[in-house]
Amino acid sequence: MTTAEQQELNERRQQLKRWRLILGEAAEEKLNGFSTEGAGALLDEEARIMDEALAAIYDETGNGAASASADPGASKAARKAGLGASSPKLAKWLGDIRTFFPPDVVSVIQADAIERKGLKQLLFEPEMLEQVKPDIQMVATLMALRGKIPEKTKDTARQLVKAVVDEIMKRMENDIRKAVTGALNRRQHSPLPSLSGMDWKRTIAKNLKHYDTENRRLIPERFYFFDRARRSKEWTVILDIDQSGSMADSVIYASVIGSVLASLPALETRVVVFDTEVVDLSEQCAQDPVDMLFGIQLGGGTDINKSVAYCEPFITEPQKTLFILISDLYEGGNVSAFLRRMDEMKASGVKAMCLLALSDRGVPSYDEANAKKLAQMGIPCFGCSPDRLPELIEGALKGMDLAALSEKVGTAKGHL
Repeated sequence: MTTAEQQELNERRQQLKRWRLILGEAAEEKLNGFSTEGAGALLDEEARIMDEALAAIYDETGNGAASASADPGASKAARKAGLGASSPKLAKWLGDIRTFFPPDVVSVIQADAIERKGLKQLLFEPEMLEQVKPDIQMVATLMALRGKIPEKTKDTARQLVKAVVDEIMKRMENDIRKAVTGALNRRQHSPLPSLSGMDWKRTIAKNLKHYDTENRRLIPERFYFFDRARRSKEWTVILDIDQSGSMADSVIYASVIGSVLASLPALETRVVVFDTEVVDLSEQCAQDPVDMLFGIQLGGGTDINKSVAYCEPFITEPQKTLFILISDLYEGGNVSAFLRRMDEMKASGVKAMCLLALSDRGVPSYDEANAKKLAQMGIPCFGCSPDRLPELIEGALKGMDLAALSEKVGTAKGHL
C-alpha cells in the first residue's frame, strides 16, 4: 500500500469514527458496512469512553442535537446510556469528559447535563462539585439556585465562584485601575503642582526642622501635594444591573468590575441590582465580590423604572456622575416613567449609557424600541465585551462623547 493510499484509509477511518460518535450506537451496524476492517472496528478504547460519556447526556432527549460548539459526538441523540443517580458513575463521567474534551466543550456538556438530565448532584454534592470545571455559566447556574444549595455544599460552591471571580479579576483589574487613574490624575497633564492640592499638614510636619526661630517663620525645603486622583471622590459611578436570567454573564462581569471600581479612592461607586425589586449591593461589593454574587438571584421580572428611581438620590453632582444601566431593556414596569427619568438624568449633565450586554458571547435579544428612544435622547445603547470596558470608562471620565465611544467599543448598537 502506498503512502497516499494509507493516508486516504486513515482519513476514511477518522470520518467513520466521527460519524459513529455523532449518530451513536444505533448507527454502528450501518456504518460498519462502509468499513473495510469489519464489525466493531469503528471506535478504539478511547473513543468508546468518549461515546459513553456523551451517551449519558444526549441519549433519549428527543430534540436531536446538542450545542454546535461541542465535539460532533455531542450533536445527535441516538443512544441509550445514562447516569441515573449513581454518584460513583457520575464521578467517573466527570473525570472522563475532562480527560477527553477541551475546556470549552466540557463547559457545554456540564451545562447540558444539568439542563437535560437534571443532574443536581453536580451542584449539591461537594465531591461532585469539586470536579466541575469552574466557568461563568456554572456560576450563573449556582446563582440561579441560590437558597437551594445544601449547607454541606456551600463552601465548595463558594470556592468554585471564587475561582471564576479571581480569573475575571486577573483579566481586568489592572486595566480598570489604569483607565481610572489615567482619566482622573490631572498631574499627568500639568508639570506644575496646584496650590489647591497642597497637603498642608504633611508639608508642615516634614519641614519643622527648617523652622527659622529668629524670624519666627517656617521655611519649607520641600512641599507635599495630594495625588488629585486619590484626594477625594472625584466621580460617582453607578452600575444599575438587570438580574433577569438572560443577563447572567453581564451580571457576573458587572458585579466583579463594580468591586474593582469600589476599591478606587477617587470614585464613589454604587452597585445596584434589580428585577421587580431593587437590592443595593454596594457594601458587599466593596468587601467581597464572591459574597456579592451569592446575594444575587437571577431570574424574575423586570422593573427598570423602580431601579432608576432608587439610584437618583446618589446623583449629587450630575456633571461628575457616570450612570451605566446594564439591561436588555425589556421593561415590565412603567415604560414612560423610566424613559422620562433617563431623559431628565441626561439633561442634568449625567453621563449615561446602556449596555445591552457585558459579555464575550455577543448581544442577546433586547427591546429595540426602548433602545432607540434612549439613543434619541443621546443615551447610547450597545453591547460591550468586558475587555473593552476599561477603555469605555476612561473615555467617559475624560469627557469624551459617549456616542462616539459606543461606536468605537460596542459590539452592537441599539440606535441603528
